[in-house]
Amino acid sequence: MRLPPSSSTSPRPRWIYDVFLNFHGEDTRKSFTDHLYIALEKKGIITFKDDEKLERGKYISQELLKAIRESMYAIPIISKNYASSRWCLTELAQIVECMRDMGLIVLPVFYHVDPSDVRNQIGAFAKAFARHEEDPNIDMEKMQTWRVALKEVGNISGWHFHLRILQGLSHNFSTLSKDLVGIESHVEEMMNILGISLDDVRFIGIHGMGGVGKTTLAEVIYDRISYQFEASSFIACIREETKNRGLVSLQKQLLSKIFMEREINIWDDHEGMNMIRNRLRNKKVFLVFDDVDKEQHLIALAGNHDWFGPGSRIILTCRDSHLLKRNGVKDIYKVNELNNDEALQLFSLPLALKVLGSSLFGRGTNAWKSAWDQLKAISNKGILDILQVGFDGLEDLQKKLFLDIACFSTGEVFDSILMDILESFGYYPYLNVDILMEKCLITILSKRLRMHDLLQKMGKEIIYDESPEEPGRRSRLWHCKDVLHVLKNNTGTEVTEGIVLNLPNQKDQERFSVKAFSKMKKLRILKIRNISINVNSFSNLHDKLLNLHYRHNNPLNSIPTHGLRVLEWFEYPSKSLSNSFQADNLIELRFQCSHLKQLWMGISSLKRFDLSGSQNLLETPDLTGVPNLETLDLEGCTSLSKVHKSTGVLKRLRRLNLHACKSLKSFPNEISLESLENFYLSDCSKFEKFPNIVGNMTSLRLLYLDSTAIKELPLSFKSLCGLSIFSLHNCKKLSIFPSVICSLSSLKILDVSDCLALGGIQDMNGKGYLEQLYIGGIAIRFTNFFAVPEFCSNVCSTREMFLAKDDSIAAFHIGYDNRVYYIRRLNEESNLQTKGYDVKNNCFNSKVTCRSFLGAKIPECFNIRSFGSHLTLQIHPNLNDNMSKLKGYLHWTIYEVDEIENSNPKIFKGSHPDPQFVEFVYHFETNEGPLKEPLVLRAPGDPSIGPFMFSVFVRAEWFLEQSNNLDGWSYIGASVKASSSNVKVKEIGAGLVCQHPQSEFYNNFIPYGLKSELAHHLSCSLESGSRVVIPVRF
Repeated sequence: MRLPPSSSTSPRPRWIYDVFLNFHGEDTRKSFTDHLYIALEKKGIITFKDDEKLERGKYISQELLKAIRESMYAIPIISKNYASSRWCLTELAQIVECMRDMGLIVLPVFYHVDPSDVRNQIGAFAKAFARHEEDPNIDMEKMQTWRVALKEVGNISGWHFHLRILQGLSHNFSTLSKDLVGIESHVEEMMNILGISLDDVRFIGIHGMGGVGKTTLAEVIYDRISYQFEASSFIACIREETKNRGLVSLQKQLLSKIFMEREINIWDDHEGMNMIRNRLRNKKVFLVFDDVDKEQHLIALAGNHDWFGPGSRIILTCRDSHLLKRNGVKDIYKVNELNNDEALQLFSLPLALKVLGSSLFGRGTNAWKSAWDQLKAISNKGILDILQVGFDGLEDLQKKLFLDIACFSTGEVFDSILMDILESFGYYPYLNVDILMEKCLITILSKRLRMHDLLQKMGKEIIYDESPEEPGRRSRLWHCKDVLHVLKNNTGTEVTEGIVLNLPNQKDQERFSVKAFSKMKKLRILKIRNISINVNSFSNLHDKLLNLHYRHNNPLNSIPTHGLRVLEWFEYPSKSLSNSFQADNLIELRFQCSHLKQLWMGISSLKRFDLSGSQNLLETPDLTGVPNLETLDLEGCTSLSKVHKSTGVLKRLRRLNLHACKSLKSFPNEISLESLENFYLSDCSKFEKFPNIVGNMTSLRLLYLDSTAIKELPLSFKSLCGLSIFSLHNCKKLSIFPSVICSLSSLKILDVSDCLALGGIQDMNGKGYLEQLYIGGIAIRFTNFFAVPEFCSNVCSTREMFLAKDDSIAAFHIGYDNRVYYIRRLNEESNLQTKGYDVKNNCFNSKVTCRSFLGAKIPECFNIRSFGSHLTLQIHPNLNDNMSKLKGYLHWTIYEVDEIENSNPKIFKGSHPDPQFVEFVYHFETNEGPLKEPLVLRAPGDPSIGPFMFSVFVRAEWFLEQSNNLDGWSYIGASVKASSSNVKVKEIGAGLVCQHPQSEFYNNFIPYGLKSELAHHLSCSLESGSRVVIPVRF
């Protein structure tokens, strides 16, 4: 229904009533009007309905006329005998007068009458007016105002019956705030999933942790779109209501709300199921079932798609995504936490606002910040009790797993070794981690295990309640004060299973006896750290805080190690680790920045061994007794000169990191590491000879030999057929390009930059598909260009650049960081023409061009901006009639990429980027509807730098392909979405370009074409080996 336009000519007074009901009492008071009035009141819509007990005279009271003027909406319910009432007609005339003069909105209901009968006053309406004409007390002038009022209201599009009026009014009288922080992006995504214009029956799940805002989102959507359906119902708090009242009561509630029937007789849930199916299967309904937590809820209330009519939508809010999937719900939307900007406006859970909001109403920003600080420091029982509902529904093993993650593992890299550790605890993690994720108790973000702050706090509160007075009787200890209390006072017990000690940097050194550990017979996890120290700095940390007072040379002698699975001791103080150290079940051992010089190692279960930063270590131990080792990290062991030969035959080793082992000379002559994937020997300045490769090492993907003394590579090197990233950066003794590199069929990235003695690069002979080449600092003469994938490959979806060189044409991809990423030779002009290349002007005639920048500021000349992902650009009237002036549309996107776990050592981060690309999808719409095709482009996605600014120029020709005529456009709406969840669009801006291509504006912001001198400059830059090239994209 469309609301009638108002032609307000005088200021409207402040209204007191939302709705004024105008009706014929005998026709509808006991039926439709009564139901409508009750429903409006339940919705919180203030409604005026005259009292039937009031004695009516011949003339309408001034009180009623005043009520009409003080109402925002008027609903005339026009029924068969409506025109026989002078009272109804006089009210209607007043309603029409207020509609004209004061902007009153009129929503007529035609109750069992045809609107044309009302307009033309025929049928029952003609008979009523004939009787009025015979009444000597009614003058003709008044009767004419009645006729005009009926005709005008009859011309207003209204409801022929009664069901949709309530939904329509509910939409206009939204009971939910339109300013809910962060809600709009969720609503937009949900609307895409709902697809309400389609006729299929669709079940949609809203999934998320307790308190994250599932119900709020469902309420907002229900509030906005329920009026578009024949019937709707929102059943709240199903989990609690089922416990208190049972399923039958909810079935009755559902049917009563939809059919406006007070008494629904259902004897049991099976009868209720049949009744719901039989009565709703031909109706287009919109239903929301909130807080579903059992399969019986779904079976009893929404058993199958065929229960509902075409176009129906059923939303289910649930904490358990597996429950939804198990019952055939294919469309599931996960509600994540608010982003940082939104969280400053609202606490990180909508639940926190509900619990604390009343005490903060009317208070300033500082009070809100203090409340949040208090929430972090002191638990709010209301919040934690609601969150604990999800925890209480877990099985015992799942509860223990949740508590371990809350206390020890949040933020840990989620890899196979962590899963092995959890498996060793008997947690069956390959099943139960999934269950915790499905119940939104944990998440995996950027390859790390994550848990919401409030859920983590809830878990720690559960541990605290084990023994509020004495920390030594708790199963898990993580708070420095509690750990020190136990160690100083020797109050440890066998209850304790895990300890994390993060020592603060204090002037007064703590002294305690390691003997306090001796009572902890069930100890599984022990981590001793100093959080104020940067582990990777590798400076001498001997004088830092950790000052343990122990009687034996080895502090581990007093610690029960049999049950240990994880042992981490930063700056471990002993110089040796003897064979008396028994930890038969240990999986992870970290002695970063230790004082160890030598050690014995024979732990068959060990999978991760980290001695990085141990500057006194002279040689690695014999690892024959550690056959299951997967990760060996010796980064920054600057005194290490020898690697034991047993290291070269570890069959399960996947990561070997010897970066910055500056004294390393002796390495096994042969290696057979069949599982090795990442191998770092960079900055080992004395390392001269790469070992011979025996056996199968096809798993190796990444090899760094930067800044080594390598002179050549062995012939067996060519067997590394899986190697894709290889760096020889700054290998100053490398004088001849190793021919074995030409045999590496999987090689994608090669860095030979700053190899000053290297005289050239050998022809690759068309083998392989090299995508990135670093050549800075080398006087290179290309004999042929490397073969690369065709344009629009998985590297980059946009064609880049061509230039003339020695009467031939070559293609260069210039990256956002000013480096050459791949090269392709094109010998025939025809090849260029088939790719849309304009030989005459030396540029592509691409209809869509893009360009990337480092930075986060949209040029100030673009005043159409949005801090979301959607904006609308109005088209100036001067262009409206002649869109031929339009050259194109320019769109800016500011975005950031969240950090993703990288296998490279930190020292390489940013030095040798492995550029990732993020995909953006642009949707456009105009006043004539959405365009035919979206626009899909790729942009830089390296998380180590940024934020990025990505500009896209869409020529008018592209729009013409999408729409036959542009002249009718009054606006262009654009929305941009990233294909990956770790990409955050911060701001967008847009503008229309109408200037001549040679204008300063065009040259500054549009990569319109390449001049010949630019091509010459680039050619010269590449000949001299410069990395400083002009990053123009096509």
